[in-house]
Amino acid sequence: MHAFDEMFEALADAVANPRGYEAGRDVRQHYQAYAQWLATQSGEVMTARREEAEMIFRRVGITFAVYGAKDEDGAGTERLIPFDLIPRIIPADEWAMLERGLVQRVTALNRFIHDVYHGQEILKAGLISAEQVLRNSQYRAVMQGVAVPNQIYSHIAGVDIVRAGSEGGRGQYYVLEDNLRVPSGVSYMLMNRKMMMRLFPELFLRQTVRPVEHYPALLLQTLKEATDIDNPTVVLLTPGRFNSAYFEHTFLAQQMGVELVEGQDLFVKDDYVYMRTTSGPQRVDVMYRRLDDVFLDPLAFRPDSVLGVPGLFNAYVKGNIVICNAIGTGVADDKSIYPYVPDMIKFYLDEDPILNNVPTYQCRKPADLSYVLANMKDLVVKEVHGAGGYGMLVGPAATAKEVEDFAAVVKANPTNYIAQPTLSLSSCPTFVESGIAPRHIDLRPFVLTGREVRMVPGGLTRVALREGSLVVNSSQGGGTKDTWVLGDDNAPAASTTAEGN
Repeated sequence: MHAFDEMFEALADAVANPRGYEAGRDVRQHYQAYAQWLATQSGEVMTARREEAEMIFRRVGITFAVYGAKDEDGAGTERLIPFDLIPRIIPADEWAMLERGLVQRVTALNRFIHDVYHGQEILKAGLISAEQVLRNSQYRAVMQGVAVPNQIYSHIAGVDIVRAGSEGGRGQYYVLEDNLRVPSGVSYMLMNRKMMMRLFPELFLRQTVRPVEHYPALLLQTLKEATDIDNPTVVLLTPGRFNSAYFEHTFLAQQMGVELVEGQDLFVKDDYVYMRTTSGPQRVDVMYRRLDDVFLDPLAFRPDSVLGVPGLFNAYVKGNIVICNAIGTGVADDKSIYPYVPDMIKFYLDEDPILNNVPTYQCRKPADLSYVLANMKDLVVKEVHGAGGYGMLVGPAATAKEVEDFAAVVKANPTNYIAQPTLSLSSCPTFVESGIAPRHIDLRPFVLTGREVRMVPGGLTRVALREGSLVVNSSQGGGTKDTWVLGDDNAPAASTTAEGN
């Protein structure tokens, strides 16, 4: 059975035919305008455009740091995230469904986080065991009873979505995981669109592609709405230039027109947070933090942290600064909590989930553990706190020895792992060295929660560039694509490229 392809009705088997697609395929309706244009482009032109994109990305400094990797001089390495020229296109009706599902999901997750730090009604109802939440490594007991503005914990969420299924029909969307602490990648979404507009401006005159350029304005609006102070001072707190997402931190601060600060740039006095400036201390009202809880304040969390601000937690608890996302938010994006999100939606919203979870086995449960150990070669097994494609096993792509070794690790600490079926992720045409060939993709839309839940249409499409690979993470060799959400009319619109600037 062939996997669902985003562009073509019938997909050539990527393993049997690694050079690309077979002839005689039907192009899906929402890709037809693009396919007509693509048919007129030579391989030489596409290669030249790819080289131009790489040169621009390198010149601008759009890189990410690779933890643990060293160059020949022993220094840490920075790499470009490969950018693919062929966009992932989503029709208007599909995006409308995804948007409704994302609003529903993030709303329920925010309700859950508030509940577990206050009334704990979902625990009392027995839908999730108290032990699984209260002893979770991401649960912050110091946040119990702490009021956060508007009961919003995750102001910025990145929800990973995949489409799976066969070539017949439209495939089905699933939520793969929720990223509610410090989700990254939105800068690549913005730069990918900017690059496509620069390289192929004529494409945006052929059909209505909904804009994403206004994301920084929406983000700033969301941050300002987190406080009742008029014209609040907003800063972006970064761990510094050695962080893998430092480019994004600098990019977003510049785009929003706010100060990019490190812990050493801030201090606390009388339970208020101040920023050191050339004209004297300036009070900070809202902090968009891009580092984990335990590094925020050495007096409240890790005493060896040199990244945070001593006294920050007391200022936060007293309501003198808003931290986005809230401390303790990570309890809701733990992979051991993920299986319960459909229950949260029913419990808090009294609604059926619009977006389904991937079926998940929890190795903490004896029956699930037995099944996982017996079928590991067919499953994807993940650490509950893992990220970036690390700490996981893709059974079908692993050797017998790798499966055996990973099984031993899981048996030693089963509560630390979940497992899921190996989904046949949808593929999208991708410009690789051999030409245009199918490669597997996912999608990370970014959901902003202020006075209302907002998002720009689209997100970051990540692509597994290695043939047959299901791992899209940039740290594991993945790349990115521009994501187009079409307008309802799908008609030419000369103003499309300017909207949202």
